[in-house]
This record gives sequence, C-alpha cells and structure tokens, in this order.
Amino acid sequence: MAYTPPRFDTSLPPIRINLLSDTQTRPTPAMREAMARAEVGDEQIGDDPTVHLLCDRVADLLGKEAAVFMPSGTMCNVTATLAHCRPGDEILAERTAHLIAREGGAHAALGGFQIMPLDGTDGQFTLDTLRAALRPPTRYQPPQTLISTEQTANIGGGTIWPRDTLAGVAALAKQHDIATHMDGARLMNACVATGISAREMVMGWDSAWLDFSKGLGAPVGAAMAGSRDFIDEVWRWKQRLGGAMRQAGVCAAACIYALDHHVDRLADDHANAKALARSLSQIAGVSVQEPQTNLVFFESSGAGLPSDQLVTSLRAHGVLLAMMDGRIRACTHLDVSAAMIDETVGLVRDILRAA
Repeated sequence: MAYTPPRFDTSLPPIRINLLSDTQTRPTPAMREAMARAEVGDEQIGDDPTVHLLCDRVADLLGKEAAVFMPSGTMCNVTATLAHCRPGDEILAERTAHLIAREGGAHAALGGFQIMPLDGTDGQFTLDTLRAALRPPTRYQPPQTLISTEQTANIGGGTIWPRDTLAGVAALAKQHDIATHMDGARLMNACVATGISAREMVMGWDSAWLDFSKGLGAPVGAAMAGSRDFIDEVWRWKQRLGGAMRQAGVCAAACIYALDHHVDRLADDHANAKALARSLSQIAGVSVQEPQTNLVFFESSGAGLPSDQLVTSLRAHGVLLAMMDGRIRACTHLDVSAAMIDETVGLVRDILRAA
C-alpha cells in the first residue's frame, strides 16, 4: 500500500494549543542565542568542540565511558541494536515499546533482528515475565542478545519504570549474558518525577540515551552513552546510515542549554498533566489514566462521543491532540501553560455537552 508523507492541512484553523507531543516545542529565544554563539567545527572528523562538550556531559550524566550525538532518538535505538546484535538475533521488549511500535520495522529491515514482544501492564513487563521468556541456548531458536526498556513507557501512559525493576532486569540479563539497552526518550521526566539521578536510573545498563527534542525543548537531537568500544561501533553504524552532521555544534549548543535550563522545569509539565487529568476525570463519561509524568491518556466514548471524533472537534477549535492505540494522548511541555490546560478542559466539556 502506498504511503503519502504527511503535509499540514492549512484549511484548518491555526493551532493555538499544541498537546500533540513534547516534540512540538520551539526553541526559546535564549536557546536560539546559545545556538547562534556556538563554537563549531566538523563533527565527522572530531573537530566540533561543542559536540565534544555535549557528549562529555551526557557520558558523565549517565555514568558511562563515552557518548555520541545523534540526529534522533529513533536513530539511537536503531544503531544500538545494530551494534549490540547480529542478523538473526532476538531482542526482547514490552509489546508497546517504541522499538516495536514506532520505528517502521527498522530493526528487521536493517539488522535482520527478531523482536519478542513481552506482555506488560502500562508499558512495563515484570521480572517474572522476562524470566519466563528467557531460554537456554539452542540451535533451533535465535540467540537472545538484547533486552530493551523504554523510560518512560509512552504508550503505557508515560509510566516510570521503578529503579528496582530496572536493576533486576539488568542483573538477570547479565546472568544470561544478554546486553541491555534503555530507550531514554523521556528519561529526564522520570528522573525529575522520582528524584532519582539519571546515573542511578541507568546503572548496570550497557547503553542508554536521552532525547533533547522532547520535554527538554531543543529543536533536534539525542545522545547515547555506553562503553568506548560500544560507542565506536555505534559511530560505524552512524556513518553507514549517513548520520554525520558536520557543524553540529549549533544543534549541540541547544542541547547543552536544555541540560542547563530545562531539566528542573519538567516538574511544571508534570503538574499541568496532573491538573488536566484531574479536571478531565470530573467530566461524566470520560475515562482518564492517572499520569505519572507529562502524558495524559483518556477516552471519551463513555460520554457519548468517540475519542477520535473528540480529537477532530478539538482540532476545529485550534487544539491539537493525538490518537494513540485507540486512546487520546495529551502531552504537556514548555509551550503549554496552565491557562491552556484550563481552556482545553472547557472545550472538552462544551463539545461533550453538545454531543
């Protein structure tokens, strides 16, 4: 079936409240100034000092030997699996993980890997589920070489993997000589919500990354950390995939600014998400999952209007949300204010009352 690339529908009203995703953030004026002042070189030959500074910061933040700057979090996941695994290997992940649900089959297409989807609750599998999925080596089945988790679990509701569970997964993996990889798309949201440092959160994991273009508000970029040998192999795959970014210090400067100024304020996004969930839950017939971070999943069918129709109606009023696996997802971020939350709730109430 043919796929048509998305193109924004200019016939609709302008978007006034953008709750589609935290990827919708725009760089702040101060971040743009930092980007304009960035000292740059050629990242491909190791001559960009701002990229080096960012990679050193991320390696230290995550307690790893080295780090590499990437165009996107998806590219982090893809290159990590290509570095950790060989064609025919099996990766284990919760069935709603980004690795399985949102990366276009890249791991099969580029690496020839099989992914075993593990059942879980709110995007997280248990140690017992993982233990039951592991098997002794046999020539009849693919080698199990990598276990991946997603912090936070997006489709699970932005839930936070408990540190004890992550430590248990890492320990079990090492017992079976299996590598571990953490998709840290919203890792800093988990850290701010729990008070656990990023270093402690990823302790014992072989590779991990964090995204700068979501809640941290940079226009582009992610950085992945691990051992020096692992990062060397990731760089080889980055090169093969065409990911060297030349004067990337302009982008890296935005990420450094985000680390300096946009981490603690993630708590504001969490507060707005809780306020949104609390108000939505007071509308008769609306079912809401209690948020742990900045993602609010809810359904409106119980109020007499299917969720997708509610999303369409809100878009007609300039409010943009996402439909994700049959539920509405609202994502708070630095461009969403408390007043916008109140206005969104009012519109939802009015639309459902009219329906």
